[in-house]
Parts: sequence; structure tokens; C-alpha cells
Amino acid sequence: MSSLDVSRGVCALVPGLQHWLENAMFAVRVVDAASPRERDSRRVLLATEIGHATHRDILINLIDGAPSLVAAANGLPARVAFGLADMGFAFALIAELARPALIPAVGDGASARLMTLAGRVARSDATVLVQGDTGTGKEGMARFLHAQSGRSTHDFIAVNCAALPETMMEAMLFGHRKGSFTGAANASEGLFLAADGGTLFLDEIAELPLALQAKLLRALQEGEVLPVGATHPVAVNVRVIAACNRNLATECAAGRFREDLYWRLNVMPLELRPLVERRGDIGAIAAAMLLRHQDAGKAGFVWPTAAAIDKLNAHVWPGNARELGNVLQRALVLRDGDRIEADDLHLTGAPQASIHALHIVPVVPSSAPVATSPSVEPIRLRDVARHSKLEAIRLALRETDGHRAAAAAKLGISERTLRYRLAEMRELAAA
Repeated sequence: MSSLDVSRGVCALVPGLQHWLENAMFAVRVVDAASPRERDSRRVLLATEIGHATHRDILINLIDGAPSLVAAANGLPARVAFGLADMGFAFALIAELARPALIPAVGDGASARLMTLAGRVARSDATVLVQGDTGTGKEGMARFLHAQSGRSTHDFIAVNCAALPETMMEAMLFGHRKGSFTGAANASEGLFLAADGGTLFLDEIAELPLALQAKLLRALQEGEVLPVGATHPVAVNVRVIAACNRNLATECAAGRFREDLYWRLNVMPLELRPLVERRGDIGAIAAAMLLRHQDAGKAGFVWPTAAAIDKLNAHVWPGNARELGNVLQRALVLRDGDRIEADDLHLTGAPQASIHALHIVPVVPSSAPVATSPSVEPIRLRDVARHSKLEAIRLALRETDGHRAAAAAKLGISERTLRYRLAEMRELAAA
């Protein structure tokens, strides 16, 4: 938790700011503006208290009219001016201006408690499993854990397991020796050794094939990896943070993930809730993203109106923080006025696949008239082919009790291709 001093004058002028900052994971200390200060401390002061300010501080002013942000420059502190209508977003903006780097934006009390727990977890060397929907900030949490740990001076390496080429997964993770396979003209240390002393973040870990999961389990248990083509293991000192947007316990029950690896990863589980369940974070994340998109306001800052903030708070955010960032960036580019209005926010629902049911028409003699309905689309051959493939996959999984490797072998396809087909089936089921 970061510390932040707030002057008594600020607390008297805007008494709600202290509560917001505490929810935003700050340890707030109320001080006199003229009181002695610790080195490198940061304060929120009134604009009239500028004589006691340093370039690290934030000055605020309650005004009538349009809000403004003047970034810190030339030895002067940042200045935030706002009226009553914009006070809610101004509080979020002040918090994000004061927030240290690599600490995620937080405005919800429950999220602040989760980040406090994550800070305690970070100081240990335990393996962490971060679960949550797509776009909830799993990599941001992993970076926070690394930055708050004793490994922060070493490398943080992030890898999306779903993006690794299936034939190269083992070599990319554990390394390989020269000549160990066709095309291996040089040796490679692999991602585990590259992260030695630091943190390795394995995103979408459920996408790893079962055979590779066994090797990952040994690397976690023994602290050593066996590069492809090597005969002796190599010791590694790596903290692993794994993430998944699916429930790994469910994946284990379905035979798609090793139960022993699940328990090895699930030492310190952290669950990130969808953005719709932590609405206090919406303003905080919006403020952080607008600062990022506008270079912290150094060339001017475009404020959202109160109506725009209300519209953001009312949305369900199926894409979570990733969707929020896209909406704000689009609004910055396409806005008509000096501020982001509610009409500038183009919000959409969850993507829906356009799938038409297959209508099978029975064969009739050529002399008999065929009744056609304008509401039924003609069958397309590619729809029939896709439907047949998906039915074959369902049957293979049923016959192998959900074992993906066995199902892939039965179908004569690679396990990676099967994963793509299963993802397609999930999209169809959600439609």
C-alpha cells in the first residue's frame, strides 16, 4: 500500500477525497501543509498552498466551469481543477496521478483488499495461479507480483502458451541443444533459463499439451529443466506465475489438465472478478488509461463528462478492462468536442456468432412440388461440413471420456487443432 499525505485544507474542501484514496489502496495521512515532510514523500495540497509544494505534489482547486489538468513540468507540481459535477472522476484522476508505476489502478474496496493480499503473496516465493475472465488484468497482476517481490531486479518474462507453436513448445520453454532436431543450428537456453532469478509468467496455461504438463510439473518440483537433446538437467531458480481464463479444477475433472500440476500451481490462488462486479474500479481504470493514452496530460488532457462516466458505469463490460481501453481510445480519436461526451462512447454487447440452424429437406420425387419458405435460408455445403466436423469431435470426446490427446488421435488431427475446434464449439455454444 502506497502512502500519500493530504493537507487539512484539502480534507475540509473535498472531504470525500480521503475515502476515495483509501479505497484506491493508499495509506492516507492528514497533515498540515507547512509541516516537515519525509524525503520523496508526495502530498495533495490546495492550489493556495503552492508555497509548500514540491514538483512531486498534486495541487487541487475547486472551480466553476470546465475541469483541467496541467501536468507537472519545469519544477512545478501537477494541478487539477474541477467543479462539483466532475468531482468523482477528479478523485480517480488524482489517485492515478499519485499512484507509483507498476501498481494497477484500483478504486473498489474489494479490489484494494485483493491487491493488499497480492502484496503479501508477492513477498513470498510461492507459485501463484491467477484466474479470471479475458481482459480482467491477469498479466497486470503478474507484473505487480514481480515488482513487489525480491526478484524485481531480475527479468520478468511473459509467454502466452496458446501462441507457442505446438512442435516447438518444449524447446522454447526448456531450451535445446545444437543439432537436437532438424533446424537446430544453434543451442537455445529456453524461457525458463532466460527468466533465471526472476519471474516466468505462463498465460493460458490450460493450452499446454498433457505431455508437456508433466515436464512442467518436474521443473516446478525439482527446480531443474532438461533441454531437448540434453542428457543432464540444468538447475533453474524461477518463480512461476500461471494464469488461465478457464476454471482449472473443471479442466482437471474433464481430463484436460493434470491434477498433480494443478495442485502444484494452486499454492497461492488469486481470482480476478469481472469488471461488472467491481464497478468502483471503472473510474480508476478509465483515469489510468486516459492518462496513458494522453502522455499523462503533458500536451493537454481531455476529460470525460459526468454523463460519459455514468454511461461507463452502467455498461456490463463483457470484454472487461480491455474493452474499456478500446472504448476510451476510440472516443479520444472520434470525439467532436473538447470533452468526451456520452455519445462519443460507442458501446457494444458481447460478440455473437452468426450461426443459422441447418434445415434438412427430405428428398421427394422430382414430379412432386416442393414448398419453399422465404424464412428458411438454403443449406450451404460449408455449413454441413462444419456441422459434421463438430459432431465428430463431440463423439470422439464422448468415447474417450473427455481426454483431448486420445480424442485427437482418434480423429487423426493434432491436439492443437483439436483445441482450436473446441474453442470454436465454445463460441457456438455461447451464441
